[in-house]
Amino acid sequence: MTPRDGNCISLWQDKVAEFTPSLVSSDKRYDVAIVGGGITGITTGLLLQRRGKSCVVFDSYNLCFGTTGGTTAHLNTILDTPYPKMIKDFGKEKSVLVARAVRESLDLVRDHVAKYKIDCGFQEAPGYVFSQNEEETRELERIYDACLQLGVDVQFIDSLPVGISFDKILMAKGQAKFNPVEYVYGLARAFEQSGGVIRQNCRVNNVTGNGDLFLETAQGTFQSGAVIYATHIPPGVNILHLRCIPYRSYAMSVRLRSADYPEGLIYDMKDPYHYYRTQNVDGLNYLIAGGNDHKTAYEKNTENCLIELEEHIRENFDVEQVIHRWSSQFYESVDGLPYIGHLPGHPDNVLVATGYGGNGMTYSHVAARVLTDTIMQVQCPYEEVFRPARIKPVAGFSEFVSHNADVVRQFASKLLGPDELEELDSLSPGEGKVVRFNDEKIALCKDRKGALHAIHSVCKHLGCTVAWNNAEQSWDCPCHGARYSVDGKVLNGPADKDLEMISLSEIVEGET
Repeated sequence: MTPRDGNCISLWQDKVAEFTPSLVSSDKRYDVAIVGGGITGITTGLLLQRRGKSCVVFDSYNLCFGTTGGTTAHLNTILDTPYPKMIKDFGKEKSVLVARAVRESLDLVRDHVAKYKIDCGFQEAPGYVFSQNEEETRELERIYDACLQLGVDVQFIDSLPVGISFDKILMAKGQAKFNPVEYVYGLARAFEQSGGVIRQNCRVNNVTGNGDLFLETAQGTFQSGAVIYATHIPPGVNILHLRCIPYRSYAMSVRLRSADYPEGLIYDMKDPYHYYRTQNVDGLNYLIAGGNDHKTAYEKNTENCLIELEEHIRENFDVEQVIHRWSSQFYESVDGLPYIGHLPGHPDNVLVATGYGGNGMTYSHVAARVLTDTIMQVQCPYEEVFRPARIKPVAGFSEFVSHNADVVRQFASKLLGPDELEELDSLSPGEGKVVRFNDEKIALCKDRKGALHAIHSVCKHLGCTVAWNNAEQSWDCPCHGARYSVDGKVLNGPADKDLEMISLSEIVEGET
């Protein structure tokens, strides 16, 4: 089992050991330093290494510790941002580029699996989107028309590979599925064989310089000609934090009573939508289902999200046993397309990839190609579409205003404070809350073994107050999605500093 950024273990992380780098290097100077050991970072490193660049990948923990290890791993060309909306907001020409980029992204995954003989359960599978009422059917018909305009291979069909009621079904060809952790491990081995270096448990604390860049890390200072943030959201403070909204999504792997596991990638049209697929891992089939998305730290009882998802799965499938239940984080851009390229406000040789929404597996390889072309100074047809500094006054404007109004309210709430500190024993195992003590807010929780933990409650990113996530047993920031362990360790950016622990004995002694 490999560690991950939460209390719940995913199907993928349960079935593999932690990655052990095979290439040990004392080098301190590289052409490119990549921060983040998920699918984007490792894929980008491999592409650059194959093009002659010397690369190092840093990860604060271990490969696939974060969202790559918690994805449900759909490789799809039917995106979370519907093509009709994309055409309306960006025009047909740019939408054609997006559709082409994601097709090429899936081709790159196929090529990698074949070239490096990666045993990751990769399998071609059709995708199905189904409607269940007249309004959804009208939207599905608009999606169909937009797909035809953009060259996406779709058709209407009459049957669904699961026993769920439907009104109309759109099938997309050329989709796929795989085990994301085994895939990344395969790429990581190829990356090392080509001379790339992986440094795990090595947090990058600071990047300075203009021209050559200096990275201050947990393992010393390194120098590079360029830095790529493949950390899901860049650390520090940046305009992209105001343009990306953090969400939690929930997933389960279950065993069915029958051997009838659906082969396709299946999506309903609810908001948030549910999604289903199967995967064979170690000789066993699993149904993987997900949904119940919400803004990070905006759901008071995240355990209920898992309970409701399980109820939904049991209503639609003959479940024998729930094997894994987990949640994961993704960031949705305000205009619906990811930000890939130069990180605004930083030197030209600092790049970023973020805002994938629920299509991280697909967009990771789009990002790897765009970032590689940028570093290699090769003209890229997709550079302008995904440029982080783009300004769209129409697309995403209402989402931008809504999200940042919520952030402002979070800042204001710091002045109001919760009730006075309650008795420590009032916390149940697995429960956490923010309390006020001597005019200071404390994030106090009792882990599931009954041990108490106390940390300062103000997020190190921009000073919002964290909220308790009882499903993952973590402290999550409602402003920009930073997450911390019960002992204050950073689990997800954009925060790049831990929260300080507070000695409970000192609190108790101070009151006696």
